[in-house]
Amino acid sequence: MPTPKNERETENVVRDELRRLGYYKKGIVVEEQRSEIATVKRSLRAASKSGQGGAGAPEFIVSAPANADFLLVIECKADPKDHISDTCKNVQYWGGYGRRRRTVREARAAVCVDGALHYASYLAKEFNVIAVAVSGESLGSLQLSVHLHVKGEAHPKALRTKDGKEVNALIPWADYIEHATFDPNVQRLRADELMAFSRELHDFMRDHAKLTESEKPLMVSGTLIALRSKPFANSYGDYEPADLQNEWLDVIREEIQRADIPKAKKDKMVQPYSTIAAHPELGKATKAYPKGVLHELIRRLNEKVWPFISVYHDFDVVGQFYGEFLKYTGGDKKALGIVLTPRHVTELFALLTNVNHKSRVLDICAGTGGFLISAMHQMMKTAQTEVDRERIRKTGLVGVEQQPNMFALAASNMILRGDGKANLYQGSCFDEEITEAIKGHKCDVGMLNPPFAQGDDALRELYFIKQMLDCLKKGGIGLALAPMSCAIASHPAREELLKHHTLEAVMSLPDELFYPVGIVTCAMVFTAKIPHAESGRKTWFGFWKDDKYVKVKHRGRVDLRGTWPAIRDRWVASFRNRETHAGESVTPAFGTFSATTRSSCGS
Repeated sequence: MPTPKNERETENVVRDELRRLGYYKKGIVVEEQRSEIATVKRSLRAASKSGQGGAGAPEFIVSAPANADFLLVIECKADPKDHISDTCKNVQYWGGYGRRRRTVREARAAVCVDGALHYASYLAKEFNVIAVAVSGESLGSLQLSVHLHVKGEAHPKALRTKDGKEVNALIPWADYIEHATFDPNVQRLRADELMAFSRELHDFMRDHAKLTESEKPLMVSGTLIALRSKPFANSYGDYEPADLQNEWLDVIREEIQRADIPKAKKDKMVQPYSTIAAHPELGKATKAYPKGVLHELIRRLNEKVWPFISVYHDFDVVGQFYGEFLKYTGGDKKALGIVLTPRHVTELFALLTNVNHKSRVLDICAGTGGFLISAMHQMMKTAQTEVDRERIRKTGLVGVEQQPNMFALAASNMILRGDGKANLYQGSCFDEEITEAIKGHKCDVGMLNPPFAQGDDALRELYFIKQMLDCLKKGGIGLALAPMSCAIASHPAREELLKHHTLEAVMSLPDELFYPVGIVTCAMVFTAKIPHAESGRKTWFGFWKDDKYVKVKHRGRVDLRGTWPAIRDRWVASFRNRETHAGESVTPAFGTFSATTRSSCGS
């Protein structure tokens, strides 16, 4: 008579293998037969495999605070014959016992893969679940199946590597997470949750950290810089609340010191973070947050945002999150003369100026670095060698920002991407020393969203536009976002501008582009240092009023239907080819700038 199979032996083999693979080290939690995680307990409350209700649990439940949206569950069976049933061999149609309405007898007969997927179906309402089925009583005879059930999805699927190979082994936690993280559905889900998190984070800072509108973006950027330090990322939870503030600032200072930035700029960068580090609310331990508000902020950013930098290297999504976050930290931007450029507009400008890996791009009012980052993204797309990429990093991006907080944000954006740090200047773009310095970079592309005029200082944006063009190489292209009045109102500054530079095109932009700030804008394209009257070229006009973005409560203007890429590409092609389309674009006779601008731009 054969010896009965013993499931405890399988569990012992799995436990020993998990220990060998590092699962019982700090930062990973391994629980058996039950979980102390409230969300897991709630999810498994009705997960008994008996089919008669009641709680159930797999043999092992593995979690880690650094990957809080993932769970690893392991179901064990002693006999490999019980590894998988016929009904689970095509798992895309597997829907969990309750949804399949299997009988109690069938449920009791469930085998290893069935059981793992059964528990995953309950847990996937709250987590991305990696479900591992293990059968056999010795390491050499184990049979394994590994599936991924993405949070909110109806069905599980085999876990695969980035190159499409099925995973069918016990491997380190980090490897499971890496394979699951690159699943397209997980990436999309994380990106969607990241956008929602921007609102949640803003509200948390308002209600608990008591930070000002200008301090909130610095808190985010400073924490992301601090998380670049692996020792800090692994140990921030060990500090007392008051000590964590000092450590946070020290790590930011160390990371900035490592950056390729002149010392004077480093000191200017650190100062705004020093002010935040002394904020009294951040060091307070509360009943809700016994480790302090700062610890909770770091934990949330580490969990939600940092994976896009450290794992995906997806700065495009991080930039999108940052843009969403800034929407909620608006304050009275209009009173300050600050208009942060929407991300899809900075992307549009990079395409209109046709930047590539050979370009040198200048923004004399850099703000948080939006134009430079979009330009860098486009430049890196065209880079073919590491030499190209290194040139972009070292000399391809030049920026000037006067406000210390904005300068710190722009510089931190560059540090997080490892690019363009040394060529940021803090001060007025009209400062003689800064002007000479940026002229020395010989930039051939300029992008600009100048501070918008207030009160009696009408059309001062034209002076910023002229300054940008004066700092470019002869023949360089400059693109400025400005109030429509700059294109249609008579002003001595405009005549002076055209005396030295050619106006190539004017494109009217959507009326609510900067919602909730109400200002009608246009894009103006120039060729630098060639007088308008001598160029012999006609000015092209585009009526670009409808980008199909719609206003959504709590989110501002969004591309709800995904139509923007097609519109953007049509606009760019129309500009590059100087196409004429009824109601959308026109090229008037040369010399009719003022009158035609008024009619063509919709005034």
